[in-house]
Amino acid sequence: MKPAFLPRALTAILLALTAAIAPATAETLDKVSFGTNWVAEAEHGGFFQAAADGTYKRYGLDVTIVPGGPNDNNRMLLISGKLDFFMAANTLMSFDAVANNVPVVAVAAIFQKDPQVFLTHADSKVAKLEDLKPLTLFVSKEGITSYFQWLKSEHGFSESKVRPYTFNSQPFIANRLSAMQGYVTSEPYAVEMAAKFKPGVILLADYGYGAYSTLIETRRDLVDKKPDLVQRFVDASIIGWYTYLYGDNAPGNAMIKKLNPEMTDELIAYSVAKMKEYGIVDSGDTLKDGIGAMSDARVGSFFDKMARAGVVKRDIDFRKAYTLRFINKGVGLDLRPKSQ
Repeated sequence: MKPAFLPRALTAILLALTAAIAPATAETLDKVSFGTNWVAEAEHGGFFQAAADGTYKRYGLDVTIVPGGPNDNNRMLLISGKLDFFMAANTLMSFDAVANNVPVVAVAAIFQKDPQVFLTHADSKVAKLEDLKPLTLFVSKEGITSYFQWLKSEHGFSESKVRPYTFNSQPFIANRLSAMQGYVTSEPYAVEMAAKFKPGVILLADYGYGAYSTLIETRRDLVDKKPDLVQRFVDASIIGWYTYLYGDNAPGNAMIKKLNPEMTDELIAYSVAKMKEYGIVDSGDTLKDGIGAMSDARVGSFFDKMARAGVVKRDIDFRKAYTLRFINKGVGLDLRPKSQ
């Protein structure tokens, strides 16, 4: 190459390199929509964090988060193509999709432990799962058809002790010989505020209830046609969760409170603390494979338990409910504090 052309050539190379490493601009971002299954809360914090602090944009994504609620069905919007991703409640939803030929698939499991608990009175001396059996148990209709069938088949519980749970804690508060279902990240706080006592907590996941929870779900056609987009959304969401749990989560919390004005700083702090304390997001396989991890062995084991309990039919191909293609790659492990 002639010397006269060197500056021009070097300039062209530098411009090309700059374009390659520059953050994606608004014009180049892929528009993505993600529907949650409830109003904005800390239990969804990593997704809001990734949206608020620019993580999604760094992965070339312009993400719109559509909060759910009691009158919203974001999963139907996913199935109809109006959303790209959805937050599935737990693995049972994924099994149900297979049973009903719904073309969706779970691509990551944000909660390694399902947060389902029973709350007990402080003076009831309940120290383990078996201690719940003599008590009146407030359980929702959904709970009766899911985890309670496992409690019956695996642990010998009886429905004769069950009373309807209508998401009102007062019957539990009034009956010292009772226990109430809830999520470890919220209901204990609500009871403490209402009744001025700190309830005991029995986390079902610690007794073998192996459901994954808060799964990222998408349509099979998106996995087939746009695997790179799915991978970027999963990776960026994982980074968002590491930052939310271990970094500066103020941007995510601000977004949560903007979308849900009734949310308080105190409840957010409580929920984050409990997610850490109980290893809801980051425990087990995530310690080596990263947040979002799943395994064939664990899904298979949970399916067997649910089939024995009569919750799912044995003849469905549960392997169609999920894929490991986009996870277990150690994304974000460097963001976990060394002491964790």
